[in-house]
Amino acid sequence: MNTLAVPFFATDAVWNIMIQLCIIAVGLLAGNIVRTKVPFMQKSLIPSALIGGALILIFKAIYTDLCGWENLIDKTSMEIITYHALGLGFVALALKNNKVESKSSTMKVIETGTLTAITYIIQGIVGLLVTIPMFYFGKKIFYAAGLLLPMGYGQGPGQALNFGTIYMDRAAEQGIFFPGKDFGLSIAAMGFIVGCVVGVVYLNILKRKGKIKISEIQEKQRNKLSDYEGENEIPDTESVDKFSIQICLVLFTYLLVYLVNHLLQTLDLGTFGEKTLMPLMWGFNFLLGTLFGIMVKGIIKSLQKAKIMKREYINNYLLNRISGFFFDIMIVAGTAAINFSEFKGFALPYILVCTLGAIATFWFVLKACRHLYPNYTYEGFFSMFGMLTGTASNGMILLREIDPKFETPAANNLVLQSLPAVALGFPVLLLVSYAPQGFTRTLITLGILVVVFIIFNLFLFRKKIFKTRSHDTSSKTEP
Repeated sequence: MNTLAVPFFATDAVWNIMIQLCIIAVGLLAGNIVRTKVPFMQKSLIPSALIGGALILIFKAIYTDLCGWENLIDKTSMEIITYHALGLGFVALALKNNKVESKSSTMKVIETGTLTAITYIIQGIVGLLVTIPMFYFGKKIFYAAGLLLPMGYGQGPGQALNFGTIYMDRAAEQGIFFPGKDFGLSIAAMGFIVGCVVGVVYLNILKRKGKIKISEIQEKQRNKLSDYEGENEIPDTESVDKFSIQICLVLFTYLLVYLVNHLLQTLDLGTFGEKTLMPLMWGFNFLLGTLFGIMVKGIIKSLQKAKIMKREYINNYLLNRISGFFFDIMIVAGTAAINFSEFKGFALPYILVCTLGAIATFWFVLKACRHLYPNYTYEGFFSMFGMLTGTASNGMILLREIDPKFETPAANNLVLQSLPAVALGFPVLLLVSYAPQGFTRTLITLGILVVVFIIFNLFLFRKKIFKTRSHDTSSKTEP
C-alpha cells in the first residue's frame, strides 16, 4: 500500500507553537474590539489582554463540546509562552535608558517599595490562614497553596504559573493532588478583575462623595519624533533594522539567563539547591533577566565611553513597545492556559483566598497611602492597588483617571519603587520555595511572615508610632 509522505513542514510539531501564537493574536484583537465597543467593558478598565484570554477560554469550552478538537489550544504551549513572555518583557524594560525626572524623594521611594513588600506578605499570610486550616481539617487543598495569592495578585500570571508548577510538583511528591498551575493562573486572572472592577467602583464612590474628580482625557496620545529617535542613534534601516537590533539585544540578554541557570543546574548544590535554590532561580527568571539587562546596558555604556561603540543602539521607545507586547501576550496566554476541568473541587478555597486577599489588600494599601501620601492619598492608592492586584500598567490606568498628566509623585513612586521592593521582598520570597516542602515548614513560614510583617510596619509607620509614644510620654510628665 502506498502512503503519502507528509513533508516535515506540514507536521504538527512544526506548526504547533505558531498556531498557539496565532490564537493568542486573534484573542487579543477580539479582546480589544470588545474593550473599545462595549461600554461596560470600557468603563471597567479591564485590560484587552485579559478579555482576549477569557474569550479564548469561552471558545475552548464551546468548540471542545461541539467539535471535540481538544488539542487545538495546547495548554502546555500556552504555559511555555506565559513563562518566557514574563522574562522577555522584564529584559526589555531593564535595557531601557531610564531618564526619570523624579518628583519623589529617595525615602518616599523606599517607603513605597516597603509598602509593596508588606502587601506581598499580607497576601501570603491571608492565603495561608485559609489553606492551612482547610488542609488540617481534611479539606481537599494543598497546605501551602495560599502562598500563590501574592504570586497571582502581586506578581501576575508569569509568577503564578512558575510557582504553581513548583507547588503542584511538591504536592505530588507527598501524594497530594493539587492543580497548582490552574490555581495560580486563576488567582492572577481574578487579580486583574479585582484591581480594575473594585478600583472603578471605588473611583465612582469617591466621585459621588466629592472627594475626587475623574478627569476626561480629551487629548489623544501622540508620539513625537523625539520619542522615537534620540540623539546619535543608529538609523531606522541600515545593514540591520533598528527594531531588529532591539529584539536581538533582548534575546541575547535572555540567553544569558538560561546559560547561568543551566550552569547552576549542573553543579552539586545539595538538597537546598535542588529543592529550594534552583526552583527559585528558574521561577524568578524575570529577576535574572532584569539584572542581566542592567549589566548589558552598562557594558554598552562603557563601550560608548571608550569610543569603541560610537552610536546609540538602545531605543527606549521600541523597547517599551517590545515589553508591552510581551506582557500582553503573557496575560492572554496565561488566562487561556487555565483548565477548569481539574479545578472544580478547589472552588471554595479559591473563592476564600481571592476574596479575603482582595479585602486585605484594599484595606492595607488604603491605610498605608493615607499615612505615606497625605497630599495625594487617592492618587497613591489607585496606582498601588492596581499594581498589587494586577500589573504596573493597571496601576497607571487607574491613576490616569484622576491624574491624567501624572502631576503628583504617584507615577514616579510606582516606577522607582521596584528596586527597594525587590531588595526587601527577596528574602521573604525565598520562603515561597521553602514552604511547600512540608507542613511544618509551611507553619514556620507563616510565623516568619508575621514577624517580618511587624518589623516592616514599624519602619513604614515609624513617624506615627514614635510621635504617639512621644506625645504620651510628654503628657505623663506634665504637672
